[in-house]
Amino acid sequence: MIRFDDLHKKWMKEPGYRKEYEALEEDFALIGELAKARARAGLSQAQLAKRMKTTQSAIARLESGRGRPSTTTLSRFAKATGHRLKISFEPVRGGKKRKAG
Repeated sequence: MIRFDDLHKKWMKEPGYRKEYEALEEDFALIGELAKARARAGLSQAQLAKRMKTTQSAIARLESGRGRPSTTTLSRFAKATGHRLKISFEPVRGGKKRKAG
C-alpha cells in the first residue's frame, strides 16, 4: 500500500500540483489552527457546536475547510474554545514593497 505522504512528495515535484497545493496553504493552516484550538479546549465537535449555538455538522464543515468562515464565526469559535482571535498580515517573501499614499 502506498502512503499518502509518499504520494504527496512525488506529486509536489509536478509544477501544477505544487502550485495548487501552495495556493491552499493558508486554508490548511486555518484548518490546523481550528483543530488545535478545539483539542486544547478538550471539546468534541458536538460540545463546541452547543457552545456556539450551531450544529455539529456546521463545526465539521468548518474544520474540513469547506467554505470560508467569516471573522464573526472565527470570533465565536475562539470564544467558545477559550481563545482570543488574532489576525495578522505578514509580508510576502520576495514581494515588492509599495509606497503608501
